Amino acid sequence: MDIRKIDDSISVAPQITPDQVAEIARLGFKTLVANRPDQEEPGQPAMADLEAAAREHGLAWVYLPVESGNILDEDVDAFAPMFEQAEKPVLAFCRSGTRCSVLWALSSARRKPLEPIIQQAGQAGYDLRGLIPRLQQQASTHQD
Repeated sequence: MDIRKIDDSISVAPQITPDQVAEIARLGFKTLVANRPDQEEPGQPAMADLEAAAREHGLAWVYLPVESGNILDEDVDAFAPMFEQAEKPVLAFCRSGTRCSVLWALSSARRKPLEPIIQQAGQAGYDLRGLIPRLQQQASTHQD
């Protein structure tokens, strides 16, 4: 399992399996977020099986599927309040972890400076510098 810590509140991972959920709970995660659509590709675990495993191990489960390469503002609008309200730490997963890190970054840009966001994602192995214009847009349209 390739869990990549962004900060103390969130880590991201590539696709997980139901048999890994016990270890995820043992590691202290409280909320499991699926950002990958069910049946996105043949052979991936069913979301219902992952949800059952999450609940069995005491994790909150959030299914927030996002199309790869097509994260809409509406997706960020759904992710931001979910993340704010989720019991931490959160583990979010998709096919590679990239969608999760992008959702986190875009929602974080609404309330945090951009440089630490880019830096934290980079330390987790996700180069989001190409998203700077979109991060700036999120920051400017969601200022208090």
